[in-house]
Amino acid sequence: MESSVLEWLNRAAERWPDQCVYADENRRLTFGEMDEYTRRVGSFLAARTEPEQPVVVMTGRHALTPACYLGVARAGCFYVPMDATMPEPRLNQILAVTGAAWMIADEEHLEKARSLQFEGEIAVMEEILGTPVDEAELAQATEGLTECSPLYVIFTSGSTGVPKGVITSHQSLLCYIDAVSEVLELGEGDVLGNQSPLDYIAAIRDIYLPLLTGASTYIIPKNEFAMPEQLFATLNREHVTTLCWSTAGVELPAKLGAFKVASLPELKTVLFSGSVISSKLLKIWQQNLPSVRFINQYGPTEATASCTYYIIKEEIQDDTVLPIGKPYRHYGILLLNEDLTATPRGEIGEICVKGPCLALGYYGNAEKTAASFIQNPLNSKYRELIYRTGDLGRMAEDGQLMFVGRKDRQIKHMGHRIELDEIEEMALRLEGVDECCALYQKEKQLLYLFYTGTADAKTITLHFREQLPAFMVPRRIRALNAMPRLANGKKDMRALQEML
Repeated sequence: MESSVLEWLNRAAERWPDQCVYADENRRLTFGEMDEYTRRVGSFLAARTEPEQPVVVMTGRHALTPACYLGVARAGCFYVPMDATMPEPRLNQILAVTGAAWMIADEEHLEKARSLQFEGEIAVMEEILGTPVDEAELAQATEGLTECSPLYVIFTSGSTGVPKGVITSHQSLLCYIDAVSEVLELGEGDVLGNQSPLDYIAAIRDIYLPLLTGASTYIIPKNEFAMPEQLFATLNREHVTTLCWSTAGVELPAKLGAFKVASLPELKTVLFSGSVISSKLLKIWQQNLPSVRFINQYGPTEATASCTYYIIKEEIQDDTVLPIGKPYRHYGILLLNEDLTATPRGEIGEICVKGPCLALGYYGNAEKTAASFIQNPLNSKYRELIYRTGDLGRMAEDGQLMFVGRKDRQIKHMGHRIELDEIEEMALRLEGVDECCALYQKEKQLLYLFYTGTADAKTITLHFREQLPAFMVPRRIRALNAMPRLANGKKDMRALQEML
């Protein structure tokens, strides 16, 4: 196994210099061109930073963004991707946690970057892509790079209202991409159709799989996902063979009747993850594309991306409950009881993950890291960390892992992990909201907020839209005369659930 993604990048540039690696609606980058851009970005940063420092990247949804990420790695640093469409308070929270000294922004998002509470230096992408390559500077910057060096920090929802930065090493990324490429069976002629935002964990497949396999990635325009005929036309025009999408991304074309207007004759594999998929909508895909392989995947950001997979071989019915499968190579799965003893087969326990794919922890948060990444309680002989997912699972008799639900109030919605407590904390910041409770209706995939107070639903919605990403804004906001309570004074969650 290589020690860094830079080894994959160097080998790919030598092996496929003239093949396309990333493309969008405006440009196509070959492996050779992309490699050159990474060296220019790396040379710029290496002359101005120390190794293993965070560099924020806010460069939009286009083919040059992965080149910026890898350019940061060339400088021996690690990147922190940010989506400029997120509300400024959210972006400022991320900046505060990272404390980065440098940010790369493209010209399109430069004004937004300058409006943020960022005290470091902002480099303009279009300008630094012209930096002369300094191979000596690059070599010195990566001299101390090891497989345990950080590669990126991706932020997820935090229960305290402050997002958590999951920091991932080169080794973890290499192990995961190695394992998932084996399952996807990708080759040089394959094309991945990117759906996920490039700052989100699911995008790492689209970014790094080409470096190992020689495949390419086409970054689909965001607006096309609401236009099924245009979306399918793009997939066919770009000869897309593989989709690694969120469950919400897979469900939407089926909901909008995409297969009534077009088909996807070149598609070979659809891998999905993020939440439990609708069997009714997956059945539409399966019926219209009977030769396509469908793969259900499960896992948290703290395990790089996903840790288990299930290749679907059965014919989907409306009431089919899919397993989340078995561990990828390089991963181990444990089920633990509340007292941290092993859960017997067939019984429900907390899903815990072990192996080299685990993240390094939460950036700047040693306390949270220590609580979530613990010594394997089933091993007293040597140091072996496991990650407690907070998800509940059950091992079926055939050895396939079944997902049961959440231990706490963390949910998966539209492919994103969300803490319901964070939604409540944000609502309580608004004058006129006295009490509140956020709930999730999984079957309809709707976020609810129940509240008491004088504020109206429109004001609360506008408040959320100004402060949080769109996927965290409740779609149903209901005022109550009083919050239902149990005899002990706690909120009556069952009574609230009955109102969904």
